[in-house]
Amino acid sequence: MWKRDEAVKPTGPGTPATPAAPAQHPTQASAPAQPEARRQQMMERDVVNIGKSVVIKGELNGSEDLTVEGHVEGKIELRDHVLTIGPNGKIKAQVFAKAVIVLGEVNGNVTATEKVDIRDGGSVDGDIVSPRVAIAEGAHFRGSVDMQRKGGQPQVQGQGQQQGQQRPATPSVPPQPAAAH
Repeated sequence: MWKRDEAVKPTGPGTPATPAAPAQHPTQASAPAQPEARRQQMMERDVVNIGKSVVIKGELNGSEDLTVEGHVEGKIELRDHVLTIGPNGKIKAQVFAKAVIVLGEVNGNVTATEKVDIRDGGSVDGDIVSPRVAIAEGAHFRGSVDMQRKGGQPQVQGQGQQQGQQRPATPSVPPQPAAAH
């Protein structure tokens, strides 16, 4: 059986005959003795890419970060992960993700639990629902923005209780002195 590592392995007096060649590849140099551990590390931090020539029509669900450079039509659901629409990406879909970064084009509503970031050159035609929204200079946006937190409650429990107690007190304080004068 032919192995790619054996085909590129240098020959010489100090070269071992057993498969130690993986250590010569820069991507495997950090863990040449444990390829399984290396694969698990890569799976944990890898981002799935949909290339420029790929067209997906339908529903796209996932449990890892995703970068789209191709075309997607339908629905994208990455509730606990980051969706990045690359500069070549064209999306005609409803989008649900933890965070959405737009460098390409999105036609459809975008819902994010953390943040929507439309960068320079990015375009969104649709409504955005997210507690944080960033639109860079040079970006295009047409639609509405709803930055209300889910259920009207602040996301961070400790800070939310303090903010919730301060908000009702703030509007009621100024009218009382104004009514007394």
